[in-house]
Amino acid sequence: MPSKAESKVIGFDPGLTRCGFGVVVKGSSRQVSFLEVGVFESTKDLDQSDRIALIGDEIAALLDRVKPEQIAIERLFAQQNLHSVMGVAQISGVIVYLAHLRKIPVTFYTPTEVKAAVTGSGRAAKAQVSKMIMQILKLKELPKPADAADALAIAVTLAWRGGKERPSQISTETKAQEKWRTAIATAKKSS
Repeated sequence: MPSKAESKVIGFDPGLTRCGFGVVVKGSSRQVSFLEVGVFESTKDLDQSDRIALIGDEIAALLDRVKPEQIAIERLFAQQNLHSVMGVAQISGVIVYLAHLRKIPVTFYTPTEVKAAVTGSGRAAKAQVSKMIMQILKLKELPKPADAADALAIAVTLAWRGGKERPSQISTETKAQEKWRTAIATAKKSS
């Protein structure tokens, strides 16, 4: 159980076939510790609405059990497989909705932001990210499948970089988009 100075955060690597989740406890400064990791799965033989509901129910149960202070989700990025992109978007929407109902702030991170936070380089290879996650969280082996390990990296990114402070600040903006929006607003005020 975290102390008052600590907080639980969950990282999600969303997907319709596999949705990875990683729970870490954020301590003072950059101190993080491993709490839990796993993957929710649905099979392609189920109807799409049943798959979404199955994973959504698992996510809801996780949120109610863990009671995180914040959530991070890997931001959807363009892929050639439209079917895969749709599943990621649908599950991301479910997570945001369930978080909203529980008043849990949500932050999105791109894969590049996660790599940069964990390794210091946004161009790091997956193996480098995995190695760093094992070191940071003092794990003897990396969780499998990759969706679970990726979710831990997303959770560590949230713990280190911080996220939205209030649920009303849920945003899908990247840091660059946020800076651009702020610059435009500042320019309008001064003109």
